[in-house]
Amino acid sequence: MNNGRHKALFLDRDGVINLERHYVHSCDKFQFQDGIFELCRAAQNLRYLLVVVTNQAGIARGYYTEQDFLQLTQWMIDRFAEQQIKIARVYYCPYHPVHGVRGYKRDSPDRKPKPGMLLRAQRDLDLDLSSSVLIGDQASDMKAARAAGIGTKIALCPEVAEMKALEHDCYIAPSLRDIHNRFFSVIF
Repeated sequence: MNNGRHKALFLDRDGVINLERHYVHSCDKFQFQDGIFELCRAAQNLRYLLVVVTNQAGIARGYYTEQDFLQLTQWMIDRFAEQQIKIARVYYCPYHPVHGVRGYKRDSPDRKPKPGMLLRAQRDLDLDLSSSVLIGDQASDMKAARAAGIGTKIALCPEVAEMKALEHDCYIAPSLRDIHNRFFSVIF
């Protein structure tokens, strides 16, 4: 069943696009993962739209501002563009139901493991989620993908104990290069 005209490669940010360093919010702390540009370029060549979906609890906790995040996001998009890679859209959730401060302390349908960001992307970009792929590094990414009906879920460098329960419906890969070299022709 085709629910939309386009397919997407959904990417979590911290731990997938960039190395996980808690609450990255400036370009001097942002280090791209090895292989991210090659993987995204290959997916783009197969006509996947590239969509970033990221929880940003650092905003909620007051560690950095939404403006800091947006500036870093534009910097990141510009680095992809320098590699001839177009990021179609970035969705983010600045809320946290427990640790948020001021207006950011609330539950949100966009906060993974809920599928809100994925479902908004589906509507905004006319996506067929069953033909789409999500790469994440947390169980919450896999749960959001499952709830949204994403066809292919890939857990990158997961915490094995947490991911064991999800193995039946997701691939587990140690690196982006592994996804590109070993799974790409099968998944994409």
